[in-house]
Amino acid sequence: MCTDTSVVPKKIPVDGHADQLRISEIFLSLQGESRSVGYPTVFIRLTGCPLRCGYCDTSYAFQGGQWITLDTILTRVASCKTHHITVTGGEPLAQKLCLKLLTHLCDEGYEVSLETSGALDVAAVDTRVVKVMDLKTPGSGEMDKNHWQNIEYLSSRDQIKFVLCDRNDYDWAKQILEQYRLLSRCEILFSPCYGQLEAKTLASWILDDKLQIRFQLQLHKILWDNEPGR
Repeated sequence: MCTDTSVVPKKIPVDGHADQLRISEIFLSLQGESRSVGYPTVFIRLTGCPLRCGYCDTSYAFQGGQWITLDTILTRVASCKTHHITVTGGEPLAQKLCLKLLTHLCDEGYEVSLETSGALDVAAVDTRVVKVMDLKTPGSGEMDKNHWQNIEYLSSRDQIKFVLCDRNDYDWAKQILEQYRLLSRCEILFSPCYGQLEAKTLASWILDDKLQIRFQLQLHKILWDNEPGR
């Protein structure tokens, strides 16, 4: 738990209630995936998401939550005394003030990453933020929500993640790699859908095809079986 409020970041100008975000949870854990896997990380989980992926493991963040000011969020983050911050959801970009939160976190000197579905425009995301963007596969049930123009706004610092449910998803992902020349743009992550695709099976496919991508398992599920707040 991050409860020490003695560390106070610089104040943010307040414009009525425009400085509030709807937050499901803020917690300290180990990063479970992406390039910074294993690092102690503060997760800021925003409420709300326009997608309904069949394998979603954070449906509790679709609604509810608490309205919290940017100053309060930054104070709680500072109390955790760690360098890595991940803004996630739900779909964090569904709240417009998320962009301001990301910028202020960068201004405070944190290493900031954004976990986004790829369904909403990332063009205005602060360039200091590492974007970890999903591309939704056929098995997700939300493939038609992919905002393909987002690929243009990814740099070599960013990452694209494919959560794969079966062989069809894997073959589709390989096709997308070629079609959009993703390997020349940023790091690519392939992850087996928890409970649907065996990790060893996906690992074998990747090795057989000699794909130059990063295979990943979700560390938090191995350690805590996807317990909320961990």
